[in-house]
Amino acid sequence: MDRREHWQQVYTTKARERLGWFKPHLDASLAWIADLRLPADAAIIDVGGGASTLVDDLLDEDYASLTVLDISEPALSAVRGRLGADAERVTWVTADVTEAALPADAYDLWHDRAVFHFLTDAADRERYSDRLKASLRSGGHLIIGAFAPDAPPRCSGLPVERYTVAGLAAELGSGLELCEQKKDLHVTPGGVEQMYQYCLFRRV
Repeated sequence: MDRREHWQQVYTTKARERLGWFKPHLDASLAWIADLRLPADAAIIDVGGGASTLVDDLLDEDYASLTVLDISEPALSAVRGRLGADAERVTWVTADVTEAALPADAYDLWHDRAVFHFLTDAADRERYSDRLKASLRSGGHLIIGAFAPDAPPRCSGLPVERYTVAGLAAELGSGLELCEQKKDLHVTPGGVEQMYQYCLFRRV
C-alpha cells in the first residue's frame, strides 16, 4: 500500500476523534500563531491538515487567506462538510506535499503538525524542504511539530523519524532561522503518550 492509499484508508475507516494525533484544538500551534500577530490577510498553509480543527480556529480569528493541503481527499471532504458555507473561504489542495505544485513566495506561514516525521525517505524530505523554501516568503514563518526522540517509533501503523531541535534544523537545511522551540506531550485517544518537538523558524 502506498502513502496515498494508506491515508485514504485511515480517513475512511476511522472517526477523526479516534485518530492517534487528534486534538480538539492545536493549542501549541495557536499560541505561536497568536504571538506572531499576523495580519488578517496573511497567507497561511496548513500542510497535512487532514481533519484538524486548526482551520476552524483560524477562520474564527478572521484570517482571510487560508490553504489546507492533505494527501487524503476524504479527510478534506470531511472538513469541508464540517465547515459548511465557511469552506468557501478556504483553498483546498489534495496532494502529497512532496509532489505538490505550490506557488512561489506565496505563504507567510507554513504549518505542519505530524507530516514531516512520516517522511522516512531522505529524498522525500529533500523534496519537502525544497517546496517549503520555494513557497515560504522571506520573513515568513514555519511552525513544525514532529515526534521527539522519546516518542514512539511508529504512528498510525507507519514508522516515523524522531527529531531533536538540532536534528530537525539540520534536516530542513539552510535558509531557516530557529526562533523558538518547545516540547508538547500528546496523549492519543487510546492512551499512548507521544512527545512532540515543536519548532518555530523564520525564513531568511
